[in-house]
Order: sequence, then C-alpha cells, then structure tokens
Amino acid sequence: MVLCCSLFPLRIQTCPPPAPLHPSSLSRSVLSSGEQGRSKKSKSHRVRAQDFRSRNQPLLAQFHRADGHGDTADEDPGGDLPGSAPPLLPDAEAVAFWLRFCRSVAGVRRAHAVALRSLDSLGVFVSNNLISAYVKFDEVADARKVFDEMPDRSIISWTAMMNGYQKLGRHDEVVRLFLDMLATGVQGNSLTFVCLLKSCGEQCDAKLGRQVHCCIVKGGWSNVIVDSAVAHFYAQCGDVAAASTVFDRMASRDVVSWTTMITAYVQHGHGDKALQMFPTMVAEGFRPNEFTVCSVLKACAEEKALRLGKQLHGAVVKKLYKYDIHVGSALVSMYARCGEVFDAQAVFDKMPRRNTITWTSMISGYAQSGYGEEAIMLFRKMKMRRVFVNNLTIVGLLSACGSMQSISLGKELHAQIIKNCMEDNLQIGSTLVWLYSRSGVHTYAVRILEAMPDRDAVAWTAMISGYNNLGHNVEALKSLDEMLWDGVTPNTYTYSSALKACARLEALRDGRRIHGVVNKTQALSNIFVGCSLIDMYMRCGKVDEARRVFDAMPEHNLVTWKVMITGFTQNGLSEEALKYMYLMRQEGYDVDDFVLSTVLMSCGDLQLKSDCISFLAQ
Repeated sequence: MVLCCSLFPLRIQTCPPPAPLHPSSLSRSVLSSGEQGRSKKSKSHRVRAQDFRSRNQPLLAQFHRADGHGDTADEDPGGDLPGSAPPLLPDAEAVAFWLRFCRSVAGVRRAHAVALRSLDSLGVFVSNNLISAYVKFDEVADARKVFDEMPDRSIISWTAMMNGYQKLGRHDEVVRLFLDMLATGVQGNSLTFVCLLKSCGEQCDAKLGRQVHCCIVKGGWSNVIVDSAVAHFYAQCGDVAAASTVFDRMASRDVVSWTTMITAYVQHGHGDKALQMFPTMVAEGFRPNEFTVCSVLKACAEEKALRLGKQLHGAVVKKLYKYDIHVGSALVSMYARCGEVFDAQAVFDKMPRRNTITWTSMISGYAQSGYGEEAIMLFRKMKMRRVFVNNLTIVGLLSACGSMQSISLGKELHAQIIKNCMEDNLQIGSTLVWLYSRSGVHTYAVRILEAMPDRDAVAWTAMISGYNNLGHNVEALKSLDEMLWDGVTPNTYTYSSALKACARLEALRDGRRIHGVVNKTQALSNIFVGCSLIDMYMRCGKVDEARRVFDAMPEHNLVTWKVMITGFTQNGLSEEALKYMYLMRQEGYDVDDFVLSTVLMSCGDLQLKSDCISFLAQ
C-alpha cells in the first residue's frame, strides 16, 4: 500500500495528559452501589436559601453579580442600589452558604470582601469555608493566607489546608502541616489521615505511611473510607500483600474498597487474582462502577480472557456506562490486545466521543497485530481531527513502522521525535532501539541505546533480541554483560533472548551462568524462560539437565513438549522422543504434523514408524 501523504508535522502534546482518576479520589456518593436519599443537611440548606431569598433579596443579587453571572458584575458588592433600601448585612451562615456555591475564584474573592466588610471577625466557621472555596479553584496561596490569619484553628481548618496542598502535589507541605498540627495539640480525624495517606502513597513514603497506619489502628479511626485509603497506599508502594491483608481484615466494604483492590492487582501484574475477585464482588451485591469495569477489562487484556471481556462488554452495552469514554477506551484496548483488532475497530467506530487514549489504543492494536498500514492511516485520521498526540501514540507508530519494516518511515518519525525533543523519553527510546534492531540497522540501534540518559530492561532486551535476529549471537551476550554492568535487572524476555544466543553458540558455560541467576529469581517459573533453558541444554548435548528443567517447571504448554521432543531427536534418542509424544497426548495436547514428522524422521526402522501411525489412528 502506497503511503501517499506525509505523516507530519505532528501536533504533539507538550505536557503529559492528565492522569486517570483513582476511585479513591471521587466522592463516596458517586461510587456507591445505590442512590441514597438526600440528607437532612441539604434540606436545611433549601429552607435556609428560601429564607435568605425572602429576607435578603438585594444581597442575593450581589452574590450573583459577584460570581460573574449577573448583568452588573462590576458593581461593588457592598454598595447600595440607587432608589432602594440598604441591604441587610449577611451573617456568618449566609456568607458560608454562598461560598459553597461560588462558580469562580472571582466570586470567592468578592464573597471574601463582603465577609470582611460585614462581619466583625471571620471566625473559624467562615474561614474554613473560605479555605475550602479557594482550594476548590487551586488558589492555595490565598487559602494559606486565610489560614495563617486565623487566631484559632480547628481540625477542619488543618485538613482543608492539607487537602489543598495534596491536590497540587505539594506533599512535603502536607507532611509539614500535619507535624505542625500535632505540635499545636490538635488531633487528626479520619479525613486527615486519608489526605496524609494519599500523599505518602503518591511519593512512595512507605515509612511514614506505616506510621500513619499505626496511628489509625491505635486511635480507632478505622472505617471503610480510611481502610480503603490504607489499602490504596500499600498498593501504590508496591506492597500488594499488605494491601490484600488490610482488605481481608475490613469489617465492611463498599464498591471503592473492591475497586481499589482489583486495580492494585491489575497494576502489579496479578490480573488473574483481579479476575477471581470480580465475580466475588458481584456475588456480594456490589454494582461495579466505571473504574471497576476499566480495571477488569485491563485484566482481561493482560490475561487474554476474551470470553469474560465479551461478557463484560455485553453488560456495558445493556446498562453499564455505555457512553463512558474511559470504558470505551478500555474495551478497545482489551479487544486489540487479545488479537481481535476488528472487534476493537467496531467498538471504536460506535463511540460517540474519543480522546487521545482511545485513538492510541486503536493504533497500537493495529501495530501489534501486524496491520502497520492500517495504523498509519488511522493516525492520519487522528491528525485530521486535530487530536493531540502523546508519547504512547508515538510508540504505537514506531511499532507500526517496525511491523512493516519500513525503515524510511521510521527515520522520518525519528526526525520528528528529535525535533520535538522527545528522544529522552524511555519508552520512545526503547521502541526506537527495537525498530532499528528489527530492521537490521543495528548501528543506529547501538547509537540510540548509548545516547539514552536512562536505560531500562526493555531497551537492553530490544538490543539483545535484535542481535539474535541478525545472527550476531556473540554481540547479544556482550550486551547482556553490559546491561548487568549498567545495573539494570534483566526481565524474563531478556533471559529468554540471551539463552537463545547461548543455544545457537552452544555456549554451555554462559548458559549455566544464566541458569544460576534465573534460579535465584521467579523467572524460572516463566514458560518462555523454561523453554529456552531446555533448548539450550539440548543443543549442548546435556539431555539430563534439560529433563530436570522440564520436570521442575510448574506448568507445561505445547511449545514445552515440542522443545523436549525435538531435543531428544536431535540427540538421537528416538525412543525417548516417542515416549514423550505418548505423554504429551495423555496430557491432552494434540500431536500435530510437526511433532509427528520430527519423531518419524528419527525412527530408524519401519516397525517404529508403524507404531507411530497406529498410535495416531487410535
């Protein structure tokens, strides 16, 4: 397919897209499993509002104008209207009430001015509402000014100020405020601890977070909101076991608690546990929210659980968040990663709204499924719609170039990456290394890898795999040594690629060295690493060691059996190959043409061939 129009220039988003909201950051009423009745407080607000309208109509007009929604917004909120009686001065409750309904920071400042003119002193009640109002519009400096001028502060004052800093990501200020609060003798409440745990989790301060957890337990502050925040904190710090322990000990749970735990499992690579937990949650009567659905769909994508993903898709179409853009994007990603790229396109086409994540998921899905040209054409449509491009979009385009082995298009994209100063991004750099390695231009791949300020296992593995594809197995093992000297811990794909190089070189010593390292990690349980180890030992003539690796593997698949049978035939052990072919069938695996032909070729006499044929005819 001729690509007749240029991809560039790109409209690349210079700042990262806003991070997806975590369920713990939303209001509990929105995430609850059923609608609750309106509170008595809201009823009292309606009564009070009617009373204010009847007694203080001029003041009501002033507040509307102060908020920028009237025709005379520039009038002085404290001035008298010509030809009318002077308005009644508002009391503290009136000011606080209207502060809660300000729709802009200008309205908050005008209400603040009215309060200063009409009240003898702001007091704790009005000051707390002012702090909350300023924090609502991210005006933390103004909120801090009100806070510092307060002669007396309550726990609400401290917590509101801490929430303002936490909202802006100024976690050091949150901790400093908390310590100052303790120094003044004020004790925290559950909302204070929730705010502090959020800051500890976002900066991965495990030590302080555990201390806060101890304070919660000793002070008896545990409830469903606080315990969910504790579990989320441990999950953010990577301690999923501790998060699971907190969840199991919760006296009561809600949909946020379940979603927090499911999301934690998915984010740390335990998609199978997330999929096991989801039916339990539904069976206990909790209705999943949009965050639950997105997390479960991501787990389906990771575990290739297409059947469950389709069932969830049916529920979404019937009644659950049919028009939610995040759920739609998760569905597109799930189908694409499960290899059903045309189903993903069908979901994509029916979405009423799409964002950068949706377009990127579809582009990446086409690229990973080998439809590079379709990915490029979809990107052109994305550019015509003036949708911003992020780093993951670039990674998807580079993957498309690699699947097409279009080095010219890859170089064009690389030039635009340099022009937009994106070459230091870790994901983009790693994908560029993979692109040039796959395309056989290993000199460019080495140059990019050396220029990267920070190199991870993905970048090094791309380099090692690229050398293997070109037959440069010695260079692949040298790259592994350089990776270890660089202080980067290999992943399962790194070990698998390095063992393939050892097998081709019949480098038994290097293979055993890698095997020793693998034994100390969890990588040996990985099927790909196990298969690579078996293949390496078989090629080096060490059949007994290959058999020990096979027996030690926690599970086998079709590839594992094929590697064992092929290894036996390569070493002239026809009877062992035939025996393992019988065992393979007993385990429920079909004997395909490849296995049969391999065993038949190794059989020396006609009698064995006849046995093989009669075996298949049974």
